[in-house]
Amino acid sequence: MIRIIRTNSENSDFVQLVAQLDQLLADLDGRDHDFYNQFNKIDKIKHVVVAYSGELPVACGAIKKFDTETMEVKRMFTDVNFRGKGLATLVLTELENWALELGYSRCILETGKRLPDAVRLYQKLGYLPIPNYGQYVKMENSICFEKKIKKPLLTSP
Repeated sequence: MIRIIRTNSENSDFVQLVAQLDQLLADLDGRDHDFYNQFNKIDKIKHVVVAYSGELPVACGAIKKFDTETMEVKRMFTDVNFRGKGLATLVLTELENWALELGYSRCILETGKRLPDAVRLYQKLGYLPIPNYGQYVKMENSICFEKKIKKPLLTSP
């Protein structure tokens, strides 16, 4: 049974999952990792989602305010042993619903070209490519997406 909780970046299970994500990204990004890593600090993130299989934390994601209408999706990760089970979809849907509840109408995110599964996930869930924004403008490995969010989405598996 999958259980999803809303929490913040002080959650130890979130911190543990992000450590796994950071290791994966360090391996994939090589020399670019230090650049990306400086923008992925998790202290003081107020809106975090963690998914559990039983008592085991297996997936996570977060949103943070980008502007008055937009939340930025950050730190999406699913444990390698639980991929392909729809957990990332559940986490992202919960984050979108939370953004709506907070009065936001758009989500944006950055992912890497070296993460084709992530790119496919975002496209499947209705995210459209946008020009790279902010610190990602000149990063050739970055792909940025946006999605207009309008109504609560179902989060049941």
